[in-house]
Amino acid sequence: MHSLSIYVARESGLHSLNPLTKLVLTLCIMICGVTLPGTWDSYWVLALVIVPLSLWGTVTKLMLRLVMKISWPLVLSVFIIQTVFWGNGTALFEIGPISPKIEGVLFAVRSSGRIILIMSDFILFSLTTRPDTLMISIKQAGVPSSLAYIVVTTLQLVPQLVAKANTILDAQRSRGMETQGNLFTRARALLPLVLPLVVGSLLEVEERAIAIEARGFNSKRVETSLLEIPDTQNQQHARIGFVGITIILIAARYLWLL
Repeated sequence: MHSLSIYVARESGLHSLNPLTKLVLTLCIMICGVTLPGTWDSYWVLALVIVPLSLWGTVTKLMLRLVMKISWPLVLSVFIIQTVFWGNGTALFEIGPISPKIEGVLFAVRSSGRIILIMSDFILFSLTTRPDTLMISIKQAGVPSSLAYIVVTTLQLVPQLVAKANTILDAQRSRGMETQGNLFTRARALLPLVLPLVVGSLLEVEERAIAIEARGFNSKRVETSLLEIPDTQNQQHARIGFVGITIILIAARYLWLL
């Protein structure tokens, strides 16, 4: 993996696509998955679109492992909240005050599908797209450098925080602090971990601002790059097609609601 991202180098067709093509496809898949009204539509998009793309990029196992690792706390909390605390509806069973509703289960299934879809979508994009080539391709498309920097930095945020948290955790362990054990021991180790992480992240904001200024992001001159990202006409047409399909699906959803 890349030190500042979860990118994994592979010799695949998905990796060879222009980063802009993958970015547009990622956003279109996310919008379509969230827009479609059915309870199982997100799962169908995941099974019929994202999984085949991950197979094309030879990152299926890694993608699924990361998705499950990140999404299971959110999915579990959604199911608990929506099924147990749902209002009026048809009860599945009753155990004292606990009365899960079928409507709450269906809503939790739909919400969880969207969470997993969005996670899978962006993780697949991050696994198959180098941040530096993404930034260069965005700037080659005429996007201001500051906006391109924001997009790339957002993709790098989680890996950087994880790496910094692991470094702080190792440092605290070397000082003799216990970070494993029962719930109380882990909770006691949380504050010494969070404080350096937050303070370090705030200090990095100033460092990034200085780096942006040093690289001439505010300059009015035309930027050049040693690396040119190829962009074929077929991929340009494909991006237009992705956007067109997305617009049609959104329009169909709006008309269906009417």
